[in-house]
Amino acid sequence: MTNHTKTTNPPITVLQITTMWLTRAIISCQSETLSLRLCIRIEHYEDEGLIWALMASKLRQFQSKACQATQFVSKHGSTYYKNLLEQNKQYIQHPPTVEKCSELSKQLFYTRLASIPGRTESFWKEVDYVKHLWKNRQDLKVEDAGIAALFGLECFAWFCAGEIVGRGFTFTGYYP
Repeated sequence: MTNHTKTTNPPITVLQITTMWLTRAIISCQSETLSLRLCIRIEHYEDEGLIWALMASKLRQFQSKACQATQFVSKHGSTYYKNLLEQNKQYIQHPPTVEKCSELSKQLFYTRLASIPGRTESFWKEVDYVKHLWKNRQDLKVEDAGIAALFGLECFAWFCAGEIVGRGFTFTGYYP
């Protein structure tokens, strides 16, 4: 008769998760490099050896950096995690259960919902202020006009940055 004792696995730490992720990244990189090797068509035989050597050296560099990152995380990861929790312990809810998280998310939603009237009132005050400035634009100082122009330029720059990020960090167009 077999003794069926229930074994419990020890909890997985942040360090173990990071190590597993880095290991998977290295394996993924190796498989991508292998598939990259298979996809490259080289017309000249003498260039092929150079490309293989370059790809192999880049892979070794990546593996070395990943190993260094793993060692750094293994030495300092748990300390950073403990310090982070200690510094922010006033925000931690006890007991940390699913029900408590659900309750907190509902509180956040309804608190934001309740703040809408105050936000709309502030918005209309800002609109009235801009209307007042527009009516009295002859009294507008150069400094105020410069601040408004810089604000408009900043808004346009953020719009352009968002467009570039949305296109996948390209300046010329979207990926096909």
